[in-house]
Amino acid sequence: MITVESLSKSYGAFRAVDDVTFTARPGRVTGFLGPNGAGKSTSMRVMVGLTPPTSGRATVCGRAFADLPNPGREVGVLLDASAQHAGRTGREILTIAQRTMGLPKRRVDEMLDLVSLSSAEADRRVRNYSLGMRQRLGIATALLGDPEVLILDEPANGLDPAGIRWMRDLLRGHADLGATVLLSSHLLHEIEVIADDLVVIGNGRIVAQGTKKELLAAAGTLVRTREVAALSTALSNAGVAHTASAATGGADALRVEAEAELVGTIALQSQVPLLELRAAEGAGLEEMFLELTADDQRDIRTQGAAA
Repeated sequence: MITVESLSKSYGAFRAVDDVTFTARPGRVTGFLGPNGAGKSTSMRVMVGLTPPTSGRATVCGRAFADLPNPGREVGVLLDASAQHAGRTGREILTIAQRTMGLPKRRVDEMLDLVSLSSAEADRRVRNYSLGMRQRLGIATALLGDPEVLILDEPANGLDPAGIRWMRDLLRGHADLGATVLLSSHLLHEIEVIADDLVVIGNGRIVAQGTKKELLAAAGTLVRTREVAALSTALSNAGVAHTASAATGGADALRVEAEAELVGTIALQSQVPLLELRAAEGAGLEEMFLELTADDQRDIRTQGAAA
């Protein structure tokens, strides 16, 4: 289990992480989502003892990472696949980790087989690896000690579609065996497929968390019309909360916190023709993510300014 309690991290006047609290539970995959610069990587670095918090704390398996007697046996970590020693071979990197953890030698070959790195690839220097191969090596290192917790930042980066599918099945299988998996990724579809729980962060603060099913079900109704202003006025007059739909840039769409039947009735009474009316959860994780983090999205802010 991973427990993050009132975690904050400041760099001078800049607050990268602001009072973040959540729990990643055993047997489940927790998707940790947010735009670039939202605080995901900083939070993960605090979890694994690479960055000291300004306040609050993060524990793994009930203890701070620095207090774990043999961390690799309890926590598998992959934060940056490109941080591996470029002059060593993949086999050497795994062997060093195997010896450090006090594991049997056979674990090296077992992990190479698991991540589909051939003997020739394993004996090649990492500087000659593609990014996808470095990711596979990083995952092999993270799984080497058969840990009960995995903390992975963008593990699918550089993988081809077959590699992403392999990685997804691997992590799902690890969680199904009782492990805790915390996964950060910008590939929202992959998170939507694999995650049980979601934690969404924006501007350093948690903006939503819960099970994937709960969060997607709360997305409301998506409605599109060429007469957005008229519909917005009608909804406001009826006391129905609504916002511009970030997933479509807000040009002709609203996300409404009401059932589709009520939205359709209001539009009919106001004689506003609709182009589309459906449950917003049908838009999936992307719609929810963009709505929750709209204030932290550079591209959306730019579009709004241009409009």
